[in-house]
Amino acid sequence: MTPNIHRAMSADLQPVRAALATLSLCLLCLCHSAPTSLRDQLMQHEESQRTGGNLLLTGTEMQVSSLLHGLMEQELEACQRSGRFPPAMHFFRARELIEQSQVFKLIQRMPKGAALHIHDYAILRVDWLIRNASYVSHCYICFTTKNSVRFHFFAEDPQTRLPDCSDWLLLETLRKKISNVNDFDNSLIRNLTLFTEDPEATYPSQDAIWRKFEDLFGVASGLISYAPVFKAYFYQALLEFYQDNVMYIELRVVLPPVYELDGTTHDKDWSMAAYRDVAKQFVSAHPDFLGAQFIFTAHRKQDVSEIKEAVYVALHLKEKFPDIMAGFDLVGQEDGGHPLWYFKEPLSIPALKGVNLTYFFHAGETDWKGMDVDENVLDALVLNTSRIGHGYALVHHPAARELARKTEVPLEICPISNQVMQLVSDLRNHPASTLMAEGHPMVISSDDPAIFGAKGLSYDFYEAFMGIGGMKSDLRTLKQLATNSIRYSALSVELKAKATALWQKQWEHFISETLALEEQGR
Repeated sequence: MTPNIHRAMSADLQPVRAALATLSLCLLCLCHSAPTSLRDQLMQHEESQRTGGNLLLTGTEMQVSSLLHGLMEQELEACQRSGRFPPAMHFFRARELIEQSQVFKLIQRMPKGAALHIHDYAILRVDWLIRNASYVSHCYICFTTKNSVRFHFFAEDPQTRLPDCSDWLLLETLRKKISNVNDFDNSLIRNLTLFTEDPEATYPSQDAIWRKFEDLFGVASGLISYAPVFKAYFYQALLEFYQDNVMYIELRVVLPPVYELDGTTHDKDWSMAAYRDVAKQFVSAHPDFLGAQFIFTAHRKQDVSEIKEAVYVALHLKEKFPDIMAGFDLVGQEDGGHPLWYFKEPLSIPALKGVNLTYFFHAGETDWKGMDVDENVLDALVLNTSRIGHGYALVHHPAARELARKTEVPLEICPISNQVMQLVSDLRNHPASTLMAEGHPMVISSDDPAIFGAKGLSYDFYEAFMGIGGMKSDLRTLKQLATNSIRYSALSVELKAKATALWQKQWEHFISETLALEEQGR
């Protein structure tokens, strides 16, 4: 870190130190109060610090918050009797319980704002890919030696094979030879998701689940990268998020080649234009949806020269698609890739050229402490990231934590992803619980919901609300998290104002609808 950066960070932290000193003096004064008074004041202070703690609710909102708290208490009592509390269980086992939850059903109806951390080929339920995309004419399949599959569309029977794969078989013909097509399709669906009855045995380590996770993108790619499916997939994904009461998304995209039936391939410009056109089409049909922006990504296992090339691609896309190209990120397993600081030279290119390229770095998605990968959260801030993807390790770095808070760099918290990918088993122990208790800027997102067996944002909102937030969470928590997603989005100032007004209208409808449903149920 250069001396200039040291001085800048020191200056940034001066107000933080002053605030902490003031708080210490206040607490010292409180220590001379009666114990009951001191306890009440400490609890009030903690309450005001929490995510949403400073929001003032209207009368009708307070009614809904009271209703919500009652549902939470009923659910917690039932969980204590059964010994099964969904956030403390692996999501693969908890999903059915979550779907029965009245709290979850309320969250489903709630306008959640924006999804800011999701990945291109894992945003739509996988059964759509099998029961729709794989039924498109000319779809072929091959079976790998590692008990997986690959898909591709060919105009004629292919004469070549993929390495470690069987001959290509036309799915239409194969299905005609199978007595139970539904069972066959279900087996194909299992090749597109991490879901398993025994996740601990199936994935004995983080490396094992990451290998499977990254292979799933290869399975899906043969279907989604076919041009007609590419557009239909994105439209259906927008619809799935819209039906989950999400009004806008920011999608991290790799932009692999998209191919036609005759083998012709399209470049990244074509894919961005296709995304833009499909989003416009969707917004036209759903005017209360604001659309999508895109974060171009490169894999952190690449070398410096490859990331340099990716940065120049990002700059090109930003120039050609200024209204939808949000910025740049590095993806892939942090523990198995290069740390951010390894790429400091190519990541400094935009600043040296005097052009703006906004960064949205994955950082701190690790359990390790004191290693290079653990320092990614510091380096993300030094490299001027606008948000931090996951930030699981941020609590280990008090200076970075305070700097992120002061500069309002939010974390993109993805509870189900962090659990399934083995960072934490019981979401009550997620480090975001500490950050939520102190009102650290954050948004909730779902990362790769299709791969985890979720959809939209509601499952992750439930886990964050019930598990990470705990019984101190209330309607203010949900409202703050939803509005944060607009506040910390890449939308322009004008579009943020439009989004806020639209969300407020949806929120008021949600409040009145919830009270009406409660009245009908009495």
